[in-house]
Amino acid sequence: YSAILPGLGQAYNKKYWKIPIVYIALGTGIYFYVDNNNGYNRLRDAYKRRLAGFQDDEFQGRFTDDGLREAQKSLRRNKELSLLITVGLYALNIIQANVDAHLLQYNIDEDLSLKPHYKINELDNKGRVGLTLSLNLD
Repeated sequence: YSAILPGLGQAYNKKYWKIPIVYIALGTGIYFYVDNNNGYNRLRDAYKRRLAGFQDDEFQGRFTDDGLREAQKSLRRNKELSLLITVGLYALNIIQANVDAHLLQYNIDEDLSLKPHYKINELDNKGRVGLTLSLNLD
C-alpha cells in the first residue's frame, strides 16, 4: 500500500504515528530538491545572459563567470543528491511498511521462551552462564 500512497501501508498496519514521519521525510527531500532546482535555474539563466553580452543579472558583482559555473555545478549536485535521498526515503517507507506487516503476523506466545541462566558447577566451584530454550507443544 505504501508504494501506491506513502503512509498508506503504515495506516494499514495501524501504526498511525509513523505517517507524519513519512510525510515530513519526503516533504523535506522534495523541498530541498525544488529549492536547489530554482537556485540552479536562476544561476543558469544569469550565466546564459552573461554569455549573450548582458551585464544586468542579479549576481553581478557577487559572482564572476567562473563563480557562476561553479555555483551551478554545486547546486546541480545538491539537486541530484536531494532527489536520490528522496527516492531512498520513499523506498524505505515501502520496506518499513512491508516488514512491519510481516512482523504483525509473527506469533509470539508463552509456548516458546528463551531465558538466560547462571549455574555454579559443584565440582570446581566456578560459575557458568547459559541460555535455555523452551518449546511447549501442547
